Amino acid sequence: MPTYRDDVVVLRTHKLGEADRIVTMLSRRHGKVRAVAKGIRRTSSRFGARLEPFMVADVQLYRGRSLDIVQQAESLGSYGADIAAHYERYTAAHAMVEAADRLNEAEATPEQYLLLVGGLRALSRGDHAARSILDSYLLRAMALSGWAPGLGECARCGRPGPHDAFVAQLGGVVCAECAPTGSARVAAPAVALLRALMAGEWEDVDAASPAATAAASGLVAAYAQWHLERGIRSLGHVGAGGAR
Repeated sequence: MPTYRDDVVVLRTHKLGEADRIVTMLSRRHGKVRAVAKGIRRTSSRFGARLEPFMVADVQLYRGRSLDIVQQAESLGSYGADIAAHYERYTAAHAMVEAADRLNEAEATPEQYLLLVGGLRALSRGDHAARSILDSYLLRAMALSGWAPGLGECARCGRPGPHDAFVAQLGGVVCAECAPTGSARVAAPAVALLRALMAGEWEDVDAASPAATAAASGLVAAYAQWHLERGIRSLGHVGAGGAR
């Protein structure tokens, strides 16, 4: 059918002509969608702020040849204002939607949609430190795409841990024999924090030391950017502190 409905998260927008915008969305059932929202930049637009980045909406779209057309949009989650009011949340949200935008169509699954919605909701409410929410999101998004980091046994040879070297190119922590010269060394508390971020064990995440948090964040950034093949530009603006 030429018309369809879906729940979406708005990832990014850019201007088209005098009054329109192209909106890139991650949808629950149709993967990534690029559509034109006609007249959205006019003050009389029916869509208005419903199709801004970080917003969750129920949209009706008409299938086009190259771009679909947004016909209706109803808000399901107005997270943008609460996120934009805090710099740490805002930069973390940008990194999250940029990472989601890098997913290819085969990876843009309903689970990825739900994970992103949950992350943006947690950011908007300030449930935990913004950087921790981002790190947890990135690890889980990588896992859903088939790139879960090895955090116990050696990611290369399977030797039982614990190990204190982390190599993104090899898939996570590796033993001394498999670790290339100059590999990053990681303390046990940082590895434990990575496991907690993967599992959503938020009491342990919130109780982690600043040193472990900073170390884990650096490893998450390196791992995500290696597997996404291009740098996540927004990560350069995200602080490593514990601000919510």
